Amino acid sequence: MKLDLTKYGYNPKELNTYLILLSAPVLLSVYYYFGYSHFYMQTFVKDLLESPLGEFNSRIYQFVSFFILMFVLPAVFLKPRIGMSFTELGMGLGDKKFGFKLVAIILPILIPVMYFATNAPDIIAEYPLSKTLYQRPDLVFPYELAYILFYYIAWEFYFRGFLLFSLERKFGGINAILIQTISSCLIHIGKPAGETIGSIIVGVIFGYLALRTRSIWYVLILHVAIGVSTDLYVLFFHGVAR
Repeated sequence: MKLDLTKYGYNPKELNTYLILLSAPVLLSVYYYFGYSHFYMQTFVKDLLESPLGEFNSRIYQFVSFFILMFVLPAVFLKPRIGMSFTELGMGLGDKKFGFKLVAIILPILIPVMYFATNAPDIIAEYPLSKTLYQRPDLVFPYELAYILFYYIAWEFYFRGFLLFSLERKFGGINAILIQTISSCLIHIGKPAGETIGSIIVGVIFGYLALRTRSIWYVLILHVAIGVSTDLYVLFFHGVAR
């Protein structure tokens, strides 16, 4: 019995589009089961007393794993198939005038707002991801640097760069924004409810801003500001009683 997929809409010329769409559940599933800190802890850390930095290292492992899965693999194996340059995938500066003005307006508002937004029990319990930082404040800087370089850059490259701009050509801007929002929201499942719901709103807004500026860098700055300020506010203000 011959399997005829064409009657279901299969088009061999659209193979690259299928691979792009399929990359999201595949890469995110691998990340969840083998890239998260719990995999590192179960595999490499048998006793925290013998490995006092095991929990901290597990988070660095998580960030690096995310970078490999969501930046390196798409860039090396999928990007060449779709015939788009890194600039076309949002890695250039795009509309600099609008982008820098956007950051200059939103950032001064965002930073103080995050102080109040992070003063919630579920956020305080969740962040920073590495609880070792409470005992080792000297590790805050390398932790946040790794967070930005490996996690946030990979996040914006994949969702608001690779996924968004490659799918825009096929499905249009609105549909591409919604697809990347659905995909990025999946990572937030299990996080505090406000954060998960907020990720849908932010996903749509940041997706639009990435398309408007034709760049990931402006939304990256805003995303980093949200994440890093959350850690620092919880660590040094809201969570001091831990």
